[in-house]
Amino acid sequence: MKNYDVKPGDYVEVSLMKNEYKGIFLQVSDEDKGIVLIKLDSGYNIGFNRKDILDIKLLKKGVVVEGDTELKVKGGKPNIAMIITGGTIASKYDPKTGGVDPLESPESLFKFYPELFEKVNVIKVEVPFMKASEDMDYKDWQKIARVAEKLLNDKNIEGLIITHGTDFLHYTSAALNFFLRDLNKPVVLTYSQRSIDRASSDANLNLQCSALVAISDMAEVVIVGHANSDDGFCYAMPGTKVRKMHSSKRDAFKVVNAKPLAKVFPDRIELLRQHNTRKKINVKIDAKFEEKIALVKVYPGQSSDLLDYYQKKKYKGLVLEMSGLGHVPTKRARDSWLKKIVELQDKGIIICATAQTIYGRLDPLVYSNGRELLKTGIIYLKDMLSETAFVKLGWILGHSEWAKDKNIVKEKMLENFAGEISDRLEE
Repeated sequence: MKNYDVKPGDYVEVSLMKNEYKGIFLQVSDEDKGIVLIKLDSGYNIGFNRKDILDIKLLKKGVVVEGDTELKVKGGKPNIAMIITGGTIASKYDPKTGGVDPLESPESLFKFYPELFEKVNVIKVEVPFMKASEDMDYKDWQKIARVAEKLLNDKNIEGLIITHGTDFLHYTSAALNFFLRDLNKPVVLTYSQRSIDRASSDANLNLQCSALVAISDMAEVVIVGHANSDDGFCYAMPGTKVRKMHSSKRDAFKVVNAKPLAKVFPDRIELLRQHNTRKKINVKIDAKFEEKIALVKVYPGQSSDLLDYYQKKKYKGLVLEMSGLGHVPTKRARDSWLKKIVELQDKGIIICATAQTIYGRLDPLVYSNGRELLKTGIIYLKDMLSETAFVKLGWILGHSEWAKDKNIVKEKMLENFAGEISDRLEE
């Protein structure tokens, strides 16, 4: 079987008996050496049996990757850095298991998507860990923040892209919004719902759009991903106002109670609202975090005895995801939550309220049971998303000088640090 002088990432022409196909030559597993895989200009992948191929011509050399973290730089392009943490965007299909496994190294990602380098030079790549997002905790958020601080304060780097798993991406984006103070450059978190070797992968557009945002004037922590199910454009979404709304669609993430910051096409950005702009200052990291916090969903018939667990385990704070306006069971004769909530707060546990409804904002003043709950001292967090509230509570309570006074905690929880509270609700 003939070997062709082409490498993954090269732009090639594959000639068959009746047709010719142009695209990017992709790497295949050892088990699939009889297959040639290319990414067409449309973004879709197509595979050929090697014995059916008449010729493969090299049309353009691909990106050359040297080592794990250093890339060749071409003049005239802005420089960015990347942090790779795992997730589907940094995985590919494993024919042995039928599932997806992490890529062996950063260059594997770059060989699948050399279009990224048409816009920018990636001059530094950091891989602090490779984890699925469900395996992360606050220590991983802190680690990402420390790496990000170093890269953002490098004068040769204009912006930062962070690749991440989707399921708990919005927790990380919220954490970085609080941890990175005096943000000076764009921090772009991106993802893919489908692995990079699948024909319908969303990684290509997401990475191209992320590159544009990373070199923009937008000094924000944002999530960039598909705006709809097509491959037309992405949204740049504020990291504290976004939630994953679908398990598998490519446009899984939606902005809640606010507008996206921008529409991002492969060749341009259309701003949709005001944003923080670049500054010639150094980022400061403030990644203190109290781990003894919990997010508790309230449901019909739920016993208030559940809260005894958190008191016994010496938790410092709870976010209760209540009904739309902010209610828990209060009128049940055998088990009202009012007494238990007062008891926990008297023990020093901070209790905050968010809404299960996603859209809209809490309003405990509409009904009498809401007014009774408000009198207990619960901190009603307006339209703040539950995931953002959980992260923010851990961050606030991580500061001992704030945590010692409930009034200060309330003041800080209701202070709008990173756009987590909307003055005006928008769809």
